[in-house]
Amino acid sequence: MAVKTTNPYTNETIAEYEEDGWDEIAAKLSQLKESQKKWGRDLHGRIEALEESKKRFSASVDDLARLVTSEMGKPITQSLSEVTKSIQLLDYAIEHAESFLAPEQVKTEAKRSYIRFEPLGTILAIEPWNYPVQQAMRAAVWALAAGNAVLLKHSSIVSGTSRKLEELFGLDVFKSTICGGDTALSIIGHVDGVAFTGSDRTGSRIAAEAGKNLKKAVLELGGSDPFIVIDGTGLDKTVESAVSSRLTNAGQICISAKRFIVHADVYDEFYSKLKEGFAKVKAGDPLDSGTFIGPLSSRNQAQTVREQIQRLGKIGKVEEALTGLHGNFVPPTVVRTDVLFDEEVFGPVAILKKYETDEEAVSLANETPYGLGASVWGDSDAAERLAPRIEAGMVFINKRVTSDPRLPFGGVKRSGVGRELSRYGMLELTNMKSVWVD
Repeated sequence: MAVKTTNPYTNETIAEYEEDGWDEIAAKLSQLKESQKKWGRDLHGRIEALEESKKRFSASVDDLARLVTSEMGKPITQSLSEVTKSIQLLDYAIEHAESFLAPEQVKTEAKRSYIRFEPLGTILAIEPWNYPVQQAMRAAVWALAAGNAVLLKHSSIVSGTSRKLEELFGLDVFKSTICGGDTALSIIGHVDGVAFTGSDRTGSRIAAEAGKNLKKAVLELGGSDPFIVIDGTGLDKTVESAVSSRLTNAGQICISAKRFIVHADVYDEFYSKLKEGFAKVKAGDPLDSGTFIGPLSSRNQAQTVREQIQRLGKIGKVEEALTGLHGNFVPPTVVRTDVLFDEEVFGPVAILKKYETDEEAVSLANETPYGLGASVWGDSDAAERLAPRIEAGMVFINKRVTSDPRLPFGGVKRSGVGRELSRYGMLELTNMKSVWVD
């Protein structure tokens, strides 16, 4: 069966790719498992190999960014930023793999006791289209550095990016496959672990399959991140960050601010400034360096968000900040409501709510089934006091939620299981082996 990739700005077909049959997938798995045996034993050798991969990525920044923009519509400046950040992930893993994986000495009555961190084996990485380079590399680089082999099953709409990643890694322990979702589920029983980024609905299916086969699973799922404004401290900067967080990548980011919970004292001013900020962004050709918001990734994604806006219109006041957009564009939209809407809106839509007390702010922040990230804006001491009460894997004070290789990334509730990045993320995909010597 052929898979087509389509430019969401022009709606033109970019390329066609044949899906792998099971025999082809089985052959890739067999080769990965054989190559992993040596890879997993040689830390210094794999660090050197990843250094060579980094050189290939660094030489292909522009081409890779243009491919991302063409396949999923992200403005070219943001695609360049994504690729650059992905190379920084490689840098960080290369620099810290040895210390992260060093045996951990534990004092007991033994002559010597310690914990070794050994690779699990072969990891299936099932990754999404919204950050097709960074998401794939966030899972793959950490798994590879820990000594695992990786089979990448990417979203079909970025199949070209998937193939390009395989080319640039240039490793016998990294392969990609193009296949359907049901086939991907069947692969789980033939690998040693799975890393997934995507919707909670699909994540539940993957978790069930991993559980049935007793395989390790790291799941980074959806988010409906609260952006809590407690006072007017630095309000202009707060609004600027709100616009950037909600509209970057046309709002198609799991950790973007989606629900804006604003104290009554500053609600009207924040709302007015947010509308102004939304109206100032430039929408258009994503290959134009002046464009800030491009089309959504596909016709289906644009239709999904439009339907959500229609439902929001029944429970609140909807205002579009830009007009005249067509095709797969969805205009930056502000929705004011006091009614619960617990779906994740994966598009440029900001939901505003007003609150009076800290207790109300925390209650509104936690009313979602998701718990990925949250940000709190205003007096830093007062904002930090809210952090322990917010149900999220990450809380940022006076900064938009972001991924940083130095910090663990992940959430609670329906936002996932396990962590990526940092030492904790690397150890997720290892066998923590206790050794006792008398």
